[in-house]
Amino acid sequence: MERAAGTERVVLDDRDVARALTRIAHEILERNRGSDNLLLLGIPRRGVPLARRIADRIAAVENIEVPTGSLDVTMYRDDLRLRPARALEHTELPPAGVEGKTVVLVDDVLFSGRTVRSALDALHDLGRPRAVRLAVLVDRGHRELPVRADFVGKNLPTSLVERVRVLVAEYDGIDAVCITGTGLHPSEADPARAGGLR
Repeated sequence: MERAAGTERVVLDDRDVARALTRIAHEILERNRGSDNLLLLGIPRRGVPLARRIADRIAAVENIEVPTGSLDVTMYRDDLRLRPARALEHTELPPAGVEGKTVVLVDDVLFSGRTVRSALDALHDLGRPRAVRLAVLVDRGHRELPVRADFVGKNLPTSLVERVRVLVAEYDGIDAVCITGTGLHPSEADPARAGGLR
């Protein structure tokens, strides 16, 4: 079957991303009734700078620094045998750890829900938070597990033959969310190729 070259379109630009993160920050504060006992953990790679930016926005409103960190889920993934070996990322926690905290996991894209399941397993090994919430910049649907984000920057309906790319200035030089059409027929769709097992 012939495969057409993919075409990419920008669905969120830098201003859209900034507004989405500001809205998420305010929603987190409203849900938590302030910033007490909050801890934001970004899921590498792009969830980490997003978590820091949300924390900055919360600090601007509450005039208090919210601790942030990163949570590597690599060794907890259920697709390790299906994909090439990947480099381990860093798990960095503030000195107080996760005990008794309201932990907000932050990721760029929510897709199948498998990355979030891995993050919950990883978090379980680090302690017992008071509560765990999930914030994502983009929810693209196609869930394979019963996972729902508490805070969403943009719900972005997609097909399985499309790939969602999140660009952040810290790694890519710009902020944007793009959708790439792979050119595949829907019967050839494979979630592992269409944006990863997220």
